Amino acid sequence: MPEVKSILREVLPKQGQLYMEDVPTMVLCKPKLLPLKSVTLEKLEKMQMEAQEAVKQQELAMKEQVQHMPS
Repeated sequence: MPEVKSILREVLPKQGQLYMEDVPTMVLCKPKLLPLKSVTLEKLEKMQMEAQEAVKQQELAMKEQVQHMPS
C-alpha cells in the first residue's frame, strides 16, 4: 500500500472559544494470569485427599488386626 503523507497545519483561533474533544482510546495492558483452580478449590481437594488417605490407613489397620487375630 503506498504511503500517503498529508500535512496538517494546526489552526488556533485568535478570538472566540477553544475547546478540545477527549476521545477515549483503547489501552492495551498486560494480560492477567488467572489460576486454573481457585485457592478454595485446591484446599478442598487437599482435604479430600487427606480424608481418603486416612480411610485407607484405617482399612489397612483393620485388615492387619483381623489377620493377627487367632482363629
